[in-house]
Amino acid sequence: MISHRVKVQEKDSGKRIDVLAVEETGITRSQIQRLIKKGFLLVDSRTVSQNYRVKAGDVIVLTAEDEKREHLIAEAIPIEILYMDEHLVVVNKPSGMVVYPAAGHSSGTLMNVLLYHCKKLEAPGGPLRPGIVHRLDKDTSGVMAVALDSAAYYNLAEQFKQRTINRRYVALIYGNPKENSGQISLAIGRSETDRKKMSTRVRRGKEALTIWKVIERFRHAAFIEAKLRTGRTHQIRVHFASIGHPVLGDRAYGKKIEMETKESRRLDSTRGKLTFPRQMLHAESLGFIHPVTGEYLEFHSPMPEDMEDCISKLRSS
Repeated sequence: MISHRVKVQEKDSGKRIDVLAVEETGITRSQIQRLIKKGFLLVDSRTVSQNYRVKAGDVIVLTAEDEKREHLIAEAIPIEILYMDEHLVVVNKPSGMVVYPAAGHSSGTLMNVLLYHCKKLEAPGGPLRPGIVHRLDKDTSGVMAVALDSAAYYNLAEQFKQRTINRRYVALIYGNPKENSGQISLAIGRSETDRKKMSTRVRRGKEALTIWKVIERFRHAAFIEAKLRTGRTHQIRVHFASIGHPVLGDRAYGKKIEMETKESRRLDSTRGKLTFPRQMLHAESLGFIHPVTGEYLEFHSPMPEDMEDCISKLRSS
């Protein structure tokens, strides 16, 4: 049974009902929209459309049977745990691992793995993604935190909302930026031509800010640090693609999946070219206030071998 009752606060006035319901319940937006259409979500005892804008004082009631008796299955897959207590767990997610089950990825996800290592996941977020307050793309590696109880879930979610979380990424990008540092503040929204992608060329994008600096330059590439001040979907990938420096190996936003080397130029062929096996993006560190103890915690993940190998080859090309 799904059951939630929320009184809209002044700070949330004007939000779409489906957006606010996602924030308050942890249920996916598509599922919320289906429940609205079926009449299971009421505002002041009346049905509304999914684009209804809430007002302060509105009372939202959501009551329905679970659409599917979905549940996670624990899987004994090794993963590096950087920290764990009864409230939260911090892991070093490998590239290639999806965070939670979805279409085409019913097993082998981080959630399946954590259920095995943590034994129980009791935080809000829905049956297939309990405790998820942020996520990394499948082919992005690095530090990620997951809440294990309600208190940690809501506290960490609020820290992300207030932008007090410290997140540092490193990436290999195509080309060499003219400056050694800068920021990208282009708004990001769902692409109007490809709904599976995000874009800066939208009419109603959300504020997004990425602060970056160059760590090392190569012949046709650069190794950069990026710090997020917002957390939009695919933010780093979209921002750098928008300024002509896509993340190397990103098949969605840049398609720069290989690069010439000294050997390929000498042979005047595709042989010897450096191929990037995945998007060269790594969540190097994550810092936040522990939701229960109040202690500041910061976790780091070393550079993965595939990125180290690519950097080494770029230095010699």
